[in-house]
Amino acid sequence: MPWQQHVADVVLEINPDTGRLAYRDVRLTVPRQSGKTTLVLPVVVWRAIAAKHLGGRQNMLYSAQTRQKARRKWQRDYLATLNGCKSLRGKYDVRLSNGDEYVTFLGGSTFGPEGVQEDAGHGETLDLAVQDEAFALVDDRMDQAFRPPMVTRPSPQYWVVSTAGTKKSLYLRRKVDEGRTSVEGGLDHGVAYFEWSADPELDPADPATWWSCMPALGHTVDEDTIRGEFGTWDLSEFCRAYLNVWQDEVITSMIPLAWWRARADRDATIVGRPVIAVDVSPNASTSAILIAGQSSTVPGAVHLEVVAVGDGTDWVVPRLVELQMRHAPRAIVMDDFGPAGSLVQDLAKVGITPLTVGARQMVQACGGLYAAVRDGGVTHLDDPILAEAIKGGATRQLGDAWAWKRRTSTSDITPLVAATIARWAHFEAVEEDVVPLVEWR
Repeated sequence: MPWQQHVADVVLEINPDTGRLAYRDVRLTVPRQSGKTTLVLPVVVWRAIAAKHLGGRQNMLYSAQTRQKARRKWQRDYLATLNGCKSLRGKYDVRLSNGDEYVTFLGGSTFGPEGVQEDAGHGETLDLAVQDEAFALVDDRMDQAFRPPMVTRPSPQYWVVSTAGTKKSLYLRRKVDEGRTSVEGGLDHGVAYFEWSADPELDPADPATWWSCMPALGHTVDEDTIRGEFGTWDLSEFCRAYLNVWQDEVITSMIPLAWWRARADRDATIVGRPVIAVDVSPNASTSAILIAGQSSTVPGAVHLEVVAVGDGTDWVVPRLVELQMRHAPRAIVMDDFGPAGSLVQDLAKVGITPLTVGARQMVQACGGLYAAVRDGGVTHLDDPILAEAIKGGATRQLGDAWAWKRRTSTSDITPLVAATIARWAHFEAVEEDVVPLVEWR
């Protein structure tokens, strides 16, 4: 496949000043079922054939999570593929004694499985080590095992190959961070780093996201297969396996951040009389006020802005009174069955009767915001407060519909709930009188 050819072209580059391989370290992270095996095996065979140009007989090892898994994959994938290759028949011997399995090529080069233990590779020189499924490693034991036996060899390579990991994947995380830094810094020697992964802000259900990061798509994997996989996996596991996104980077929000950021318009404001929404967190520790109205830059779109987010609730009613006096909003809206309902009596004392949102209206508001962000019916100022709320916003299913779920959200979604009902209220609170279009700010 093109991606495999690209990797092979780079990792087998020769330094013209030394005549040796240019890269001692190869780090490769791709989605599952991308074709790692059919990339590694040709490199192994090439090294065996080109041994005299690489310092003589090549000693090569393959390692996975455990020796048992390494042995199983070595036999099932690598050895089986070799045995099926007519052009290599008679050019290697196989030893399958338990604990001492390896292939010996003509010329004496060897390739066998190895386990994840500190004494792996000890006692002999080493030319190629492939550490597969590196997400399972939690420490540097394989560096300690593989790197010292390579120091006297002229063109050794240590390959670290894996799909993205979890919070426990400390070893791979460091390798990935170092690799990304080397690429960003323009480093062109020592480490060859390759990564195919999706932008966590993209919609994981969108085939365009799959095409952006799955190098085997269209070759050995098709869209229909991935579509079926998407419907059967937990989202974070799907993103890790098929989009190569780390579990702690997966954004589980219903609204993809990429959609939201695409609607940012710093030149936009509200024209006409706005609506104002207020929401309060369950423990009343945070309150948020949002304003919504006709966008000045996109016809038919609703412009959303954060007015204020602050601790507690004592400041909310005075601020709403101030906003009402200054901007004559068409409505002040809140979910009176939610935590914000505690403000209804205080608002009544100052002569404000809020427009309230029930469960049915909240579902409509959530679906409406989703569709508007997707289709370009919203503008905003790219406020990081709203972006963070969207990123961590969890949902709950209500029949075929859904609504925001505070308890399992990973961020404070108070501003997001306020934005959701503010947009809904914009269409519900119709102006009775014709007023001039005046920017609210």
